[in-house]
Amino acid sequence: RIFVLGIGFFTLCFLMTSLGGQFSAKRLGDSPFTIRTEVMGALESRGVLRRMSDMLEMLMKRMDILARLENSTDFHKGDEARFSLDRFQPAAGLMERIQAIAQNVSDIAIKVDQILRNSLLNGKVAEGRRDQCEVPRDPKYPDCAGKVEWMRARWTSDPCYAFFGVDGTECSFLIYLSEVEWFCPPLPWRNRTAALPSPPPLPRVQAAFQSDLAHLLELIGTGKESLSFMKKRIRHLAQQWLRAARRLEQKLKDRQRDQKHILIHIGFLTEESGDVFSPRVLKGGPLGEMVQWADILAALFLLGHSLRVTVSLKELQSHLGVPPGRGNCPLTSPLPFDLIYTDYHGLQQMKQHMGLSFKKYRCRVRVIDTFGTEPAYNHEEYATLRGYRTNWGYWNLQPTQFMTMFPHTPDNSFMGFVSEELNKTEKQFIKSNKVSSMAVVYGKEASIWKGKEKFLAILNKYMEIHGTVYYETQRPPEVPAFVKNHGLLPQHEFQQLLRKAKLFIGFGFPYEGPAPLEAIANGCVFLQARFNPPHSSLNHEFFRGKPTSREVSSQHPYAEDFIGKPHVWTVDYNNSEEFEAAIKTIMRTQVDPYLPYEYTCEGMLERIHAYIQHQDFCTTSSPLLPPKAQSPAMQSPPSPLALSPNATHLVWSPSASRDPHTWPPVDSLQVWVSETQHSCTETCRRRGLVCEPTFFRFLNKKEVFLQLSITCDSTEYEMNHLYPAVADNVHECYLQKEPLLFSCAGYNTKYRRLCPCRDYRKGQVALCRDCL
Repeated sequence: RIFVLGIGFFTLCFLMTSLGGQFSAKRLGDSPFTIRTEVMGALESRGVLRRMSDMLEMLMKRMDILARLENSTDFHKGDEARFSLDRFQPAAGLMERIQAIAQNVSDIAIKVDQILRNSLLNGKVAEGRRDQCEVPRDPKYPDCAGKVEWMRARWTSDPCYAFFGVDGTECSFLIYLSEVEWFCPPLPWRNRTAALPSPPPLPRVQAAFQSDLAHLLELIGTGKESLSFMKKRIRHLAQQWLRAARRLEQKLKDRQRDQKHILIHIGFLTEESGDVFSPRVLKGGPLGEMVQWADILAALFLLGHSLRVTVSLKELQSHLGVPPGRGNCPLTSPLPFDLIYTDYHGLQQMKQHMGLSFKKYRCRVRVIDTFGTEPAYNHEEYATLRGYRTNWGYWNLQPTQFMTMFPHTPDNSFMGFVSEELNKTEKQFIKSNKVSSMAVVYGKEASIWKGKEKFLAILNKYMEIHGTVYYETQRPPEVPAFVKNHGLLPQHEFQQLLRKAKLFIGFGFPYEGPAPLEAIANGCVFLQARFNPPHSSLNHEFFRGKPTSREVSSQHPYAEDFIGKPHVWTVDYNNSEEFEAAIKTIMRTQVDPYLPYEYTCEGMLERIHAYIQHQDFCTTSSPLLPPKAQSPAMQSPPSPLALSPNATHLVWSPSASRDPHTWPPVDSLQVWVSETQHSCTETCRRRGLVCEPTFFRFLNKKEVFLQLSITCDSTEYEMNHLYPAVADNVHECYLQKEPLLFSCAGYNTKYRRLCPCRDYRKGQVALCRDCL
């Protein structure tokens, strides 16, 4: 019986292997090359079945010979004879079963032969057409021949080509390159029927503010300490988020908002990127990125958009519709998401697995980028030629697609995060319970304390020092004995410590984290070191390789520039007298808890709402042509700018037309000329404004130099991130040739730059006064 079962199973395996392609083909008849693939598989199947039938017949004959030999022997007597008889009595039945199996296999082979003949007859016309395919010579598709040549040599390099039907024939290459990719013209004989009119698009679902965060917590999932941290943060701030959502809903007054389908892929938490953060959540590791991602998730969800959250490459591939293979082919279907929020790790993963679809859909991506990406590093060709290429950057995205933690890079969009907001009662309680001689040190890792004995000794003369340094068994030796170390505290306990303390002091690292804002919001004064010279990618290891040349003048430039005294003191730590004097003054200074509006829940909701409603990187206006490329009959339109009443700068002319779709609104524009040692970021900031890179296109005209009384002996279009600009000493003017290089950052002592500045709402630097 076991033998019969084995023969049957063996036969079944052969049948499934040989015929599986015949009966499970999903696209049989889709194209000539698909038919040929299936037919060739069937021809092989017929031969296999015949060989099986022959093998079974041979097995049956040998069994019959063996039975005769055994029955004729003289050695089997008594019980042995009975045993032999018992053993070979079923032999006749066994041979009958083998014979029946052989007959069944033979019958199946005959039926397969009939199927093959029908398939070959039906595919004859298509097979003939397949042999007649030639590479078209169409000037509209100049890359077609080269791509076909590449496919001939490399189509087996990725299984995704076979998934789309490529089988090594010319027709399969051309059909793939014209219907899956877009390098070759459509084949005429493929368009047998007129294309049916596409149905009208369904009306967009309107976004509605949410009032319950429970579903969001389900979407985030489980399995990582980092995800648990984010969910705890969302729960802790839930009531503040919900109150803020109600206030913004009232402010917008039932304004129509389309619901967006949004994918959130947190690339740095995937196993493929190493996920160094999750294991360190409970060991004092950096939490700033997870704080920001938790707040982004809460804001997008409360605004009423449809979300999908992934922290694994496999989930990302599934949601995107990535075909099986190594990532060289486009997606199997149109991208189902209006927006994708990710980070640099996720961006790299999408590029590796989306093929040509990445270039097609990258306008929908928003990159969460803590330290910012300047245009000079973002433009691949320019970065390579001018030495700005780093391990990050060079993505050729619109610079405002990068979204930062603080508003330090106007070329990027400011995403931010939130800090807990106190009500009046809580603020009053904190003020009355402050301990004026209590300080908390900013730094959970022992390495931050190393070499700081001098500062700590001075501070210890006036204040009781508290630390929150992580340790497992023994007290870290870097922390002096006079410091009261609480170890790593849960967030709510850390908040309670800040509410008692008078001073929150930083020792230079970490850079630009959320903790100083939390301390200031809880009534602390933040004391930090001034860096002289400023830290940058040119002189400091931490910033080396980051896609920015930004100069960081202190541990927390936002706190220094946007908040300042009395809440923030920035001093030279190398000057002991200045350091000690600052501590004495801080102890006598009374401050109220303070939180900038842009770091409240309502401020972040307002900002993200504005971005989703107004930022559209997939619809681009054609750039202005340089004069030499224009037809002689074409007249340059008059400048929409006019000199301001005090003749110091340009503004939008009251008589000029206004495109209602332009965002920010052009009425907020002011054009200023920089000093030679100032970037546009600094030029605008010194006038109480912010640089707005989307307005550069209005400045990039020769007429603007004339309006500003700048003499131009020559005007050239070139690719340089400092242009438009003028070299005063030789009266040479330069206009920008590449729109992706319009940049608020950067300066050169040779040039004075034309800078587009705009106003901004109090406490909300990302938005102009009329941007909502």
